[in-house]
Formats: sequence, C-alpha cells, structure tokens
Amino acid sequence: MAKFAVVIEFPDPERVNEVRPKHREYLASLLGQGKLYATGPFVDNTGALLVYDVADEAEARRLVAEDPYGQEGVVRVVSVKEWNVVMEGTAGKGAGQP
Repeated sequence: MAKFAVVIEFPDPERVNEVRPKHREYLASLLGQGKLYATGPFVDNTGALLVYDVADEAEARRLVAEDPYGQEGVVRVVSVKEWNVVMEGTAGKGAGQP
C-alpha cells in the first residue's frame, strides 16, 4: 500500500457544510477499512487534506469521487500526490473525528 495526499478546495463553503455530516460518515467507514490515514480541514476553511493508504493513485481518486463531497460536486480536487512517510509520530493518533 502507498500513501496519497489529496488536497481539495471548498468553492462553496455553505454547500460543503450541508454535506459535511455524510462526508464524515464516509470517512469514518474508510478509517475502519484502513484506507484513510489522516484528514482534516485547513484552518482557513478553504479546503482540506486527506491522506489515503491505498494501492495506487486511481484508487485514491476513486475514493474522492465516491465521497459525498465528490458525489454532490461541492469540492474541487487540487492535487493527488503519492506521499513518502519518512517519520511518523503518535501524538495526533485518535485525537479527533474525521
């Protein structure tokens, strides 16, 4: 498996807020499947970072497309890049909800 960092933008924050509960349920299911490594919005609420633990870029893009955000068309994918984890801490593990 490989890590893929996905940056998304929120062009319409109000619509994003409407869809967010379904989005978080979806992310919780991915966490349970071991396909989501980490995620969270940017502090300025213009977008978010999602890090998937999947086989390839195509699977990462598929998961974004299947996300309620993707299904509702309320986000724009800025980039999808394979990410090499060089060091990993444990401080943030389990600290929040998706």
